[in-house]
Amino acid sequence: MKNVMSNKIVIALYVLPALFLVLFLIYIPIVLTGYYGLMDWDGVGQMKFIGLENYKKLIHDKLFWKSTWHSVLLALFSVLSLVGYLIVSLVLASKIKGANIFRKIYIIPMLMSSVAIAQLWVKIFDPMNGLINSVLTMLGMKNTPLWLADPNMALYAIFVPIVWQYAGFYIIIIYAALINVPQELIEAARIDGANAFQIAYKIKVPLISGVLKVLIILAVVGSLKYFDLIYVMTGGGPGDATEVIASYMYKEAFGKFNFGYGSAIGFGLLIISMGTTWIIQKLLNTNK
Repeated sequence: MKNVMSNKIVIALYVLPALFLVLFLIYIPIVLTGYYGLMDWDGVGQMKFIGLENYKKLIHDKLFWKSTWHSVLLALFSVLSLVGYLIVSLVLASKIKGANIFRKIYIIPMLMSSVAIAQLWVKIFDPMNGLINSVLTMLGMKNTPLWLADPNMALYAIFVPIVWQYAGFYIIIIYAALINVPQELIEAARIDGANAFQIAYKIKVPLISGVLKVLIILAVVGSLKYFDLIYVMTGGGPGDATEVIASYMYKEAFGKFNFGYGSAIGFGLLIISMGTTWIIQKLLNTNK
């Protein structure tokens, strides 16, 4: 076996298929996106080279920066929600009664499609017959909120189903990390008189800090390129109150058939995501 694995031809046969997949599915599309951003193109007809005009337009596009700010807010909200996921995971990992049932309940949103989740929450946020406003009316509130119709509220309202959708994903990962914490350390801390909070804060969380750092990066990058649920629920509206980078890119490319500018937005999203990931890695020292 050692002789086989030391053969460069054999190693190449193992590596090349994956390399070709990465090359054709990731790197070549990235290069083509940047290239299309240099064109004036409707996606069907002949492309016209216009140089950096699309990218110059992007820099001065107020709607692009507004949608970027919305994506950043979603990223911040997603990172803050990790605190809640961590608390839930700590409770589940403490071997409470019914923990297995709760884990299965949290996974349910992961099994649903984004379109189904969007339709569900549109009904929940319905200003007339929605669950939330019905409860508020029962509690005596007369002027119930227009959750998805109010430009000042729609963006924050839509964050809720997004966090709900991915709760199970993050909770399961954190839970899996917590149950692998050595029990000897926990028992030793209990013998020394540490309470549950001290054990969680001083032992469990530091030992799974590597996992938490990775989840922060996943939450931020996933939020920056998030699209489907927002587009189905509001289409970026009312007005541009819930417009994010991905939905703005989709509208330009497939709504206005401006594939050149849409590609420039997509390339801008790539640069923002890569830059944000690099900054987070430096701040969290993930390479240490």
